[in-house]
Amino acid sequence: MDSMSQAFLSERVVTPDGELHAAILVEDETITGLCGPSQVPRHCELHDFGRLAILPGLVDSHVHINEPGRTDWEGFWTATRAAAAGGYTTLVDMPLNCLPETTTVAALEVKRAAARGQCFVDWAAWGGVAGDNALDIGPLARAGVKGFKCFLIHPGCDGFKMVTLPQLKAALPHVASTGLPLLVHAELQGPIDAAAPQLEAADWHRYETYLQSRPDEAEIAAIRLLLQLCREYRFRLHIVHLATAMALPELREAKAAGLPVTVETCPHYLYFAAEEIRDGSTLHKCAPPIRGRANREALWDGLRDRVIDLIATDHSPCPPSWKRLEEGRFDKAWGGIASLSAALPVMWTALRARGFTLPSLVGLMAHQPAKLAGLTGRKGTIAAGCDADLVVFHPEASQVLEAERVYTRHLVSPYIGETLQGKVVATYLRGRKVFDGGSFVEQPFGREV
Repeated sequence: MDSMSQAFLSERVVTPDGELHAAILVEDETITGLCGPSQVPRHCELHDFGRLAILPGLVDSHVHINEPGRTDWEGFWTATRAAAAGGYTTLVDMPLNCLPETTTVAALEVKRAAARGQCFVDWAAWGGVAGDNALDIGPLARAGVKGFKCFLIHPGCDGFKMVTLPQLKAALPHVASTGLPLLVHAELQGPIDAAAPQLEAADWHRYETYLQSRPDEAEIAAIRLLLQLCREYRFRLHIVHLATAMALPELREAKAAGLPVTVETCPHYLYFAAEEIRDGSTLHKCAPPIRGRANREALWDGLRDRVIDLIATDHSPCPPSWKRLEEGRFDKAWGGIASLSAALPVMWTALRARGFTLPSLVGLMAHQPAKLAGLTGRKGTIAAGCDADLVVFHPEASQVLEAERVYTRHLVSPYIGETLQGKVVATYLRGRKVFDGGSFVEQPFGREV
């Protein structure tokens, strides 16, 4: 592409220093700086967005793209299209639900080949710590994964193996030596097994039955174990999709003690509440489960106190038949929520109602996820030297989310029909427009970071 100078002007440029009336100067793919509205160089192509906000491209550090191997579930083309429509410009793909799972360098190369030419936004990969693959951790790190994911419980698909405690202890020195984070699905099987006898005659069409089947104690016990291992092995620990607020006190203490621990939660835990989920609404099934209203508000307190560092979608789509929508049984439905295109307005709706600002949103959904994935200085911030990943956002716009605006392979999501505040007007990837209203660039140019 020929050299191109551009200026993106707005009264609401959202930067680490707050909202500024400024122009973002872009040369080719990179932000070169910011200036006042009257200081825009004459040679720049000017894009004036008036009162519309300009955010840095969001970074989603928890996405299941499912390719290769399960493109009937999602795939790079549809996932990254939905991401662009939702204001995300970087996705970090989880190592499971694809075939082969990203637990070896060879599998990572297969994923890279599958992604080529299909991505509307940039992407990166997490590697997997699964079963006895401790010796694959170093090679995966050298090959470019941004960290590792593991499960302490069966992950829902057989190919990606959970780790036993001995296997985890064997892997942790290798993880620690890389300096990369270990992302952990923090549930243990023991409390789940203990709850099972009380549910033998329960009605699995009821959401309350599913909620009781995955008790808070499963998360709490897992997090307690992980914090102890973190003290012993001093690896970077990241708790994914925190659902129970009951774990916050121990996480707060661990952070205060200087342990290298970070925590994420997800839009569905902050937006929905168990009391609002209709029986049979398997669209809301995820693991850990969406808990009650009081728990939800306590998670918001965790965000305010910065015990929870970031918000990631855990976008986990599947074919509609896997959700058992007509049957409505929570024990048989796939657990996962599709939200890539909806997460920004969903979260702005909830954040705004609780007094949070656009800079707060950007910190939680762009800057902190980029930091987790080692992309600080390139992604997630409007600042000189960063990629010119920009989102033009209308914070005051109201919309009812329609199925055709979901953009994933299967237009299935619990957010369809919700009245949301905020709307993505346009998305720019490295200075080039990839999404505008309801249309996309014809030839995608996203690449691996």
